[in-house]
Amino acid sequence: MAKIQSIISEVIKDSRGEDTISVAVGLDNGMSGTVAIPQGKSTGAHEAKYVDPEKAVENIKNIIEPELRGFGTSNQEGLDKRLMGLDGTENKGKLGANAILGVSLAYARSSALAENIQLWEYFRKVLGKSGRPDKVPRIFVNVINGGLHAENNLDFQEYLIIPVSKSTKESLDTAYKIIKQTEVMLEQSGKEIRKGDEGGFAPDFYDNFEPFEVLSQAIRELKLEGKIDFGLDAAANGVDIPESELHDIYDQMKQNYGLWYLEDPFSENDFEKFAKLQERLGKDVVVTGDDLTVTNIERINEAKGHESITGVIIKPNQIGTVSESIYAIRQAKDLGWTVVVSHRSGETMDDFIADLAYGSGADGLKAGSPTQKERLIKYKRLVEIENAQ
Repeated sequence: MAKIQSIISEVIKDSRGEDTISVAVGLDNGMSGTVAIPQGKSTGAHEAKYVDPEKAVENIKNIIEPELRGFGTSNQEGLDKRLMGLDGTENKGKLGANAILGVSLAYARSSALAENIQLWEYFRKVLGKSGRPDKVPRIFVNVINGGLHAENNLDFQEYLIIPVSKSTKESLDTAYKIIKQTEVMLEQSGKEIRKGDEGGFAPDFYDNFEPFEVLSQAIRELKLEGKIDFGLDAAANGVDIPESELHDIYDQMKQNYGLWYLEDPFSENDFEKFAKLQERLGKDVVVTGDDLTVTNIERINEAKGHESITGVIIKPNQIGTVSESIYAIRQAKDLGWTVVVSHRSGETMDDFIADLAYGSGADGLKAGSPTQKERLIKYKRLVEIENAQ
């Protein structure tokens, strides 16, 4: 069995040009696994806590590496428990969720290399599964940005297209066509073509419905009717609209545009409001928790107790370790929910979430707009995994 020989971290830049960290776990067999850690802007209050990237690097060097040097590979739960024990807080605020996740993920990548398996296969083993899953995740593509991720007048954060196809390559090609057609239509209407944090178009609009009008027209002109589902990440922690008005808006989006996926329609502690909306919209709309659940089994179980949602977002940096992320996926799947593995607004050129989405048998991969290189690499990795069958 290979053992950890070194853990090296450094400060790098994310897609917004802000500081984050990379971590490399080197093994005594000469192999090394490296990861780059993303970070969010619209973060939930219940997420695990980051520390300053310089501090995270210091914590890895001075506290984590001395403790884990000599630890054997392919014991993900054991390693993650050691990391959490070193931190000793409920929210990973001492060492930092960025430091802990960096080591946890780099260890996973090193362990996969040591076993001569793909990272998705390693994640699958941690989940207690073997072989390929029976499906490929659908891609949730951000075409229009608003909210905290854009400098425009839209209240809501992400207007998503979700192609209906069993092929990731075909879905990605379809997404590109719609993105290009949308850009042409925005230019023709005289709107300024600028981008949000996740690569989606971010001009001003007449109201919160117009983005779906534009996308609907683009789909009609491309003769892609019936091949696209619509999604909305409302990110309602940052939305100042009364509850009754939000209910009406979501209802209209369902009726007029066939809204299928709705993420964080209310604030992060509004379990009962989520439940009321889920009942109102019915099971044909996947009401999904992100800030509500923050990849945390306790929050997931609380949402289940209120019957708040039928879908959940999984972001490893919300919880801070590989094993906790996979346990959250397992719990959500056991509940019969739609599981979507997601990127963050401050992304890196790391594609580990594609392996996590595929290996865990998730229903979706949400990675922003493929026009931004940090997002495209995730979709390309999913295509690569699919093509290797």
